[in-house]
This record gives sequence, C-alpha cells and structure tokens, in this order.
Amino acid sequence: MQSPNPLGKSDQTLSRNMTLLAHHELNGFGGLGEGISLQITNDGRRILWVAHESAPKNFSGIEVTDPKNPKLIVQTDLPHMQVRSNSLDVFGNILAVAYQTQVVGLKPAGVDLFDISNPEEPKLLSHFDCSGPHSRGVHALWFVDGKYIHMSSGSEDFEPTHPLDDQFYRILDVSDPTQPFEAGRWWYPGTRKGDSSPPPPRMPKLDTGYRVHNTNVFPREPNRAYVGYIDGGAFVLDISDMKNIKVISHWNHSPPLNGFIHTVLPLFDRGLWIVSDECVMDDGADWPKLVWVVDARNEENPVSIGTFPMPNPEVFTKRGGRFGAHNLHENLPIPGSFYSDTIIIGTFFNGGVRVFDTTNPYRVEEIAYYVPGAPKMSPAGAIQINDVFVDENAIVYAIDRFGGGVYILEMNI
Repeated sequence: MQSPNPLGKSDQTLSRNMTLLAHHELNGFGGLGEGISLQITNDGRRILWVAHESAPKNFSGIEVTDPKNPKLIVQTDLPHMQVRSNSLDVFGNILAVAYQTQVVGLKPAGVDLFDISNPEEPKLLSHFDCSGPHSRGVHALWFVDGKYIHMSSGSEDFEPTHPLDDQFYRILDVSDPTQPFEAGRWWYPGTRKGDSSPPPPRMPKLDTGYRVHNTNVFPREPNRAYVGYIDGGAFVLDISDMKNIKVISHWNHSPPLNGFIHTVLPLFDRGLWIVSDECVMDDGADWPKLVWVVDARNEENPVSIGTFPMPNPEVFTKRGGRFGAHNLHENLPIPGSFYSDTIIIGTFFNGGVRVFDTTNPYRVEEIAYYVPGAPKMSPAGAIQINDVFVDENAIVYAIDRFGGGVYILEMNI
C-alpha cells in the first residue's frame, strides 16, 4: 500500500508493498549496528541475533519463531563504554561477535566465539585478540561455513601509513572454535608502513580511508573473496592460497565520487555484482551514495552498467540524519536465509528498507519500501535503518541505529 504522502515528514511512516508485522525496542536499548543473523535451533526455534551500535549493550537474542510476536530472550553487556560489537554472524550453534574500540590500543579488540546451543545462556568459547598500538580491533566479520571467519581488522603488528587505513583483510581458521588462528591476510599495497609500494593518494574532498569493510566469501566459490575496501574500491581476491592472496580484479568509482564502497554482492549465475556505497555524513553532505550494478562476466574487467533508483534526495537529505545506501541482504548461504538472483533488499538510513527488482539490470525497478517514523528521542530526528536480514519466507528484519530496535516486515510482492 502506498503512503498518502510519499515524501512526508520524518515522523511519518511511509510504505509501499510492505506490511509491519511487529516492532521490538529491546527494552530501551534499540540502537543496533551492522550485525544481524538468524539461528534455527536444534528444536526448531528461530532466534534473531543482533549487535548493538554502542555500549552498554553487546548483543541481543530475540525469538522470532512467531514473527508477529518477537520475544527478547537474552541481552548482554560490554565490559566498558569505549568498545562496541558492531558486527556478528551465526553458523549452526556458534555465534561470532566482532569488537571494535573507539581509539587504538584498547581491549577487548577482536572476535569472541560463543556456544549458543542454549540461546538463553551464550557460553564463551574463545577470544581472538586483534588489539595493538595501532589497532581498534574488528569492524565487520563474515562467518557462513563453520570453518573460516573473514573480517576487517587491525592487528598488533600492523602500523598503517595513515591512521584511517588501520583495518585490513584477515582470515581466521575456527575449525576448532576454542582455538582460532590466523590463516591469511591481505592489505591494499602502500597502506602499511614498510611497504615497497607508495601510500595511495587521499581522496580530495572526503577522505574516509583505505581500509576494508565487508569481506564476503561464498561456499560455492570458496577461492574468491568479494571485498569492499571503502575509498580503495571493490576487490575480488584469489584466496585459494591464503598465505599468498592475489588480486583478480579491482573496480572503483572514486574519484570523482566520494568513496566508501561497502559491500560487493556477486550474483553468480548472472555474471553481475551488486555494489553498495555507505553514506557516512548527515544531511546529504556526502551525496551521492548509491547501489551499483556491475557487469562482471569477465571478472578481470568489471564494468558499471547502472545504479539503483533512489527516492528524491532533495526531500530525504532534509529529513534528518544520514540518507544514502548502506547494507544489503547478502544471500547469506545459511539455513533460513532468503536467496534471489533478481530481488535485492537494502537499507538506506532515513530512506528505510527498500526492495528492488534487477531482472533488467539496465533498468532496475523499486518494488517495495518501508520507512518507519522517527523513533522516540532519536538524535537524528528520523529513522536510521542500518542493516537487514531476510528469511526464506520473505520476512524482513530491519534494524535501526538510534533506539528504534527491530522492525519485522512482510513483503507483498
């Protein structure tokens, strides 16, 4: 159903072809980061795990077996106020949580692995330390096969040539979740002190760093890592030898645009990549931040062929907070995850969660959206939908950055 006023005020809910099933504010701690995943327990329950954007809370588990009646079953605390658990993933009964500190040199900074076979009582299995004098720890991780964690991380032995370049690509072997160890690493040449390559040129208008964000590796192509390297662009890496990672291809739109490539989502059977930027500034100061369609039939020579349609920036950049692209549902290869080679679901901060049909990659069509009204006391004055997970029944779980919590939606497409 179309909202009567699709441009409306920031406190108005806007919707098209999406219905709200339920909303949970997580006992007043609904500020959530980029970590969201689904566990199907041994007895068939469904637990949605979410990471918090900032302290004091670490992660929460919500039972969504009945998506119309979500129940908070566990909520944990961080050890201090200068660390956050921005990212998490679930495989089977193992939960991986990333920890990033506000400044370099603090702890904990790294990855925790938990046994969640009893979701109400997560049990710590191990901590992999990524702290160091130039490290803030781990920003984002990817864990979908039970064996490897791929992540954006600093380390004790990595000194960047520029402070904004402190997180690079690292691979952990977690075959034994009680004893994780590093299996490989790769960084943009020139971003580490001592490199033979010169440091890369800084972005002229908005320097957000040459560091890794998403590091996606799919079991159907286990020798390829699809990496968003922020101002460094999009990389596809050959990781068949994790001790000797090689670049297969590199694509970047910046300059002339404003950097911050976030996610590279391959649509394998179509020879396409869907590539999202991330908006990182309020009120459109870093506009445009878009979702791109890239022809990657020749993976060594990717070519941009279009972008997703966006709502009117003249309106949304004035609604409060950030407006622009961010996370995508990434066709996670885990039980209970929605998969499509044509339907793409993404988050756009004050633009809410939006659904697109890419059947014609040269003319992508928006087919649904849901923009919640501003959460109570939101410092942005508007919703800031941060991340999204979609289950195999097309139920959409969208999370807000500032207090809104979890919105559970049904697509009517």
